[in-house]
Amino acid sequence: MTHPAVHGQLPQDAPQQMPGVSLPGSGGDAASGRPVPTDGVRATSWRKAAVIAAAGVPVGLLWWILAPSGLNLLSGDPELRSGGNTEGWLPRDLVLAGLFLLAGCISGAVASGSKHVPPSGRDVVLAVGAGALGALAAWGTGVLCGLWWGTPEDTSASASIAFSLRSLAVLAIWPAATALTIFLNTVFTTPTPTPTPTPEDGPGA
Repeated sequence: MTHPAVHGQLPQDAPQQMPGVSLPGSGGDAASGRPVPTDGVRATSWRKAAVIAAAGVPVGLLWWILAPSGLNLLSGDPELRSGGNTEGWLPRDLVLAGLFLLAGCISGAVASGSKHVPPSGRDVVLAVGAGALGALAAWGTGVLCGLWWGTPEDTSASASIAFSLRSLAVLAIWPAATALTIFLNTVFTTPTPTPTPTPEDGPGA
């Protein structure tokens, strides 16, 4: 004799997981305690990368304000205001190199995630690529500031007389510093272990 169906399921009627089949949210990364990527996490990674790349504009403006051949606020030497003074060419590059080093360290710290959620390989690639774009944006912004607000000078003798970057290798400092900061943060940050429930622990443990 069969009993009529009643509202609700008895515990024995609950669906059982078949061997080799993972139910949503019950296996794989979720069971092992590893974070499962979500659309929100991906969107956050892209937002961080966009902020890092956009930071190149204020960095370039700061380069123009501080460096020789620009406003030259860092040295304060009036003789270095002119791009025709070759003694200002190297400090001009060094100012940008220092700004890139600082920006790269900050970018790496932003992209490093947290102690509980370390950055993925995709996050590292996005951050390093954004650092490279930020370096290019800073370079272009500084050069444009020199063209718009700088004193017109005769650059027939050398293109370096205008506000510019002589050593293009400086552009690699920002992405390199970003990658190094992420690496050091990963090495020296100890992740918090996730406690594993034991058979002695009750369902509410």
